[in-house]
Amino acid sequence: MIPRTAFGRTGHLSSQTIFGAAAFWGVKQDEADATMALLEQVGVNHVDTAASYGESELRLGSWIARHGRPEFLATKSEERTAAKAREELHRSLERLHVDHVDLWQIHFLLNPAEWEIALGTGGMLEAAIQARQEGLVRFIGVTGHEIAIAERHLAALERFDFDSILLPYSYILMQNPIYRENVEKLFQICAGRNTAVQTIKGIVRAPWGARAHTRSTWYEPLEEQADIDLAVHWILGNPQAFLNTAGDIGVLPKILDAASRFAGRPEEEAMQALLVRQEMQPLFL
Repeated sequence: MIPRTAFGRTGHLSSQTIFGAAAFWGVKQDEADATMALLEQVGVNHVDTAASYGESELRLGSWIARHGRPEFLATKSEERTAAKAREELHRSLERLHVDHVDLWQIHFLLNPAEWEIALGTGGMLEAAIQARQEGLVRFIGVTGHEIAIAERHLAALERFDFDSILLPYSYILMQNPIYRENVEKLFQICAGRNTAVQTIKGIVRAPWGARAHTRSTWYEPLEEQADIDLAVHWILGNPQAFLNTAGDIGVLPKILDAASRFAGRPEEEAMQALLVRQEMQPLFL
């Protein structure tokens, strides 16, 4: 079973491995149903999706209509203005067959101009605060990708006391000294505020480059169970970190298997050997 721990200050004990429902982007409903059944079997009780994840909200919504909602359900919006974000939230609730979500997140908030709009007057943050007051969402988060996101999250937390953040986090990415410095600052601030930290891109082997895409992930993932074990266990070795699973249902069982056997963070030598053996490359530079 996947261990559970407090999801920041929300009062919810979430599985430390969160299902990243980007994996439902283009799958059939029977595939989604089988995946949801597997998640229940291993104790994953926290599901994270987004309005922009293709068919994901529809696939989850169908399951929810027939089986009930996950204990903790999160979605996201890439809209930047309050009016458009509010419209998208109601669409998400309809697609998910729920009257509220536990966590609504400002998605991929990196671009400086979009950042100012979303967090400013008439921006999505205003819609999120209003939705929380109306009981449509319980908590408010912010997400992002790329190297600059740790710095942007630091600034976002100065603007608003978000309940959760989401960002890339892996052993290879933390070899970047500038990113590592900002991430460590971010983890420290989140610890002080009891802000939940969700991590993504944990099993990246390398960018796809010219290679044929054999998975639905935005990157080439690690494939061997032993290698995934190392990557997953390194992330879970940080007690603050929640591991959001990769965007491919085919690799998901290996991630869940690794998470269920977590007993401690691997030694530095083992992680360095993994980098060399798999010729790993960072997804973001």
